Amino acid sequence: MEIKKYAAIDIGSNAIRLLVSNIIIEDEKEPQFKKSSLVRVPIRLGADAFVKGSISDANKQRLVDALNAFQLLMSVHGVEKFKACATSAMREADNGYEVAEEIYDKTDVKIDIIDGKKEAAIISSTDLDELITSDNSYLYVDVGGGSTEFTIFSNGKITTSKSFKMGTVRLLNNTKAENKAIFKDVEKWIKNNTKGIKRLALIGSGGNINKLFKMSGRMPGKPLSYIFLNAQYQFLKNMSYDERITELSLNPDRADVIIPATKIYLAAMKWSGARKIFVPKIGLADGIVKSLYQGKLN
Repeated sequence: MEIKKYAAIDIGSNAIRLLVSNIIIEDEKEPQFKKSSLVRVPIRLGADAFVKGSISDANKQRLVDALNAFQLLMSVHGVEKFKACATSAMREADNGYEVAEEIYDKTDVKIDIIDGKKEAAIISSTDLDELITSDNSYLYVDVGGGSTEFTIFSNGKITTSKSFKMGTVRLLNNTKAENKAIFKDVEKWIKNNTKGIKRLALIGSGGNINKLFKMSGRMPGKPLSYIFLNAQYQFLKNMSYDERITELSLNPDRADVIIPATKIYLAAMKWSGARKIFVPKIGLADGIVKSLYQGKLN
């Protein structure tokens, strides 16, 4: 048996994460990917990129500090290989690539700013095969701070995928008219691509759906129903931001974005006809580690 330690840095629009994974390798067996450590820092880059158009000096410094700290943590863990990927906030900021270069000079962390299609492909490379069966169809929905990736699986394979500028931080900062327009576009895409598909279920990923699943008390592997998720949405909407923090113990940077996130999942279920949503513990960071091990990322 051999154990390797790989890490992934996910620089999102709402937070950045460091995932350290143990990769357990045995002869004639599929490698196992086990989470060793997960650190999350709430640097809301989307509030800069989607409102002001660029990453502020203050958040740039916070990124430098966080990534220097991540370097130390990876050293302590004995990480032998890592990859840092940034998503919609960095790719849409006017100074995103400039910031990435400056961060590389100051931290020695090279950031790969990826597009929505690559983001969806990396996420889809995770262990979804344990959940997806060939006799069912699935709409995979990954909700981030700046964008949401939709992927349709049918007969065990990806049939189509698309990334929309429909992230939680973006929705909080958009006008009502802008949000209405993007929801309309997503509705059209989902309905067109799920038309005629029977026995379709949702698969949800992202910090908000993971939090909702944890709050539900469901056993791992069991889905949430549309009725339950809608009830949770109404419950959360009727609470103030402060109440969601004090009474539900939500982090301040989770207490606001959880509302638009839940709305996205509910809308996707409604438009696709899905009545249940599975919530495996996977995301971009997991996909980065697996893709790195498989040689799909440099």
